[in-house]
Formats: sequence, structure tokens, C-alpha cells
Amino acid sequence: MSCKLAVYPGSFDPITNGHVDLIYRSLEIFDKVTVAVAKNPRKSTLFTAEERVEMIREIVQDEPRVDVTSFSVLLVEHIRKLGARTIIRGLRALADFEYEFQFAHMNRRLAREIDSVFMMTSEENFYVSSSLVKEVAAFGGDVSSLVPEIVKRTLAEKFSDGHVEPGRM
Repeated sequence: MSCKLAVYPGSFDPITNGHVDLIYRSLEIFDKVTVAVAKNPRKSTLFTAEERVEMIREIVQDEPRVDVTSFSVLLVEHIRKLGARTIIRGLRALADFEYEFQFAHMNRRLAREIDSVFMMTSEENFYVSSSLVKEVAAFGGDVSSLVPEIVKRTLAEKFSDGHVEPGRM
């Protein structure tokens, strides 16, 4: 029997409750899920890739079927290296679908053996995005219902030390 491994890639800057929900729902379909944190030097992030990986590892520490990695190569190359054949992507709204549709087709062109599986976000999380969470947190708003506790604390630390200003994320 082969293990069905899927990869859930993203920037996760920061990871939200919507992302976490998709990780655990994916485990109902796949035997294992690898959360793959993208390192993109051309993209400005609030958290380093290492910080994002560590937060996610803390969040999923009680689930042995979830691994967390980071990557700075083409996604399909990373997926091949992991031995997976499936990309998990979450959809919140129609605008997400348009972007994800192009992304899936490009990945399929680059690696015919790799498919994308799209999952709808849960009703309580469909409006939540990492960008929105950062904006609310930057202005001192309560994000406790939007992110895991470790993310809430880390966001508060980032914005309280004066190193990050609202609008500079």
C-alpha cells in the first residue's frame, strides 16, 4: 500500500485559522500532508521563512501526519523531491479561482504527473486572508478568532517593538 502524500504550498505570512482548517481537512483525504512554506526573495514578507515554518510546526506538533518544509525552487521541483503528486490549494472566492486556475495549469504544464486539488475554505474563514490579518494586527485589532494563539502572540511582538509600521508589510 502506498502512502498518499499531498503538499499544501503557500507563503503563510502568517498562517491563519483558514489554513489550519485546510491542513486538517486534507488529512481526511490524504495519508500525509506536507505544508510547504515558499521562500521568495522578490516578495516582501513580515515573517522570515524560518519563523513561518516554526509557527506552523508548533501549531501541528500533535499531528504526526503533517510535515513542514520550506522551498525556494519551482513548486513542482519541490513536490517531486518530496515524492508527492498532489498540490492542495484553498479557494475563498471567485477571484482566488482565477489565479489558482492559471497556477494549476502552469504546474501541470511543467509536471504532467502532478495534479491540483482545490478545497473550499470553511464558511467561518472564507473572508480571512493573511494580508487582512496583518493589517488588523498592525493597528492593534483583535485577531484572536482569525489565527492560532502562537501567531497572535508573534504578531503582537512584531508590531509592539516598533520595527514594523502599518502599511510596511
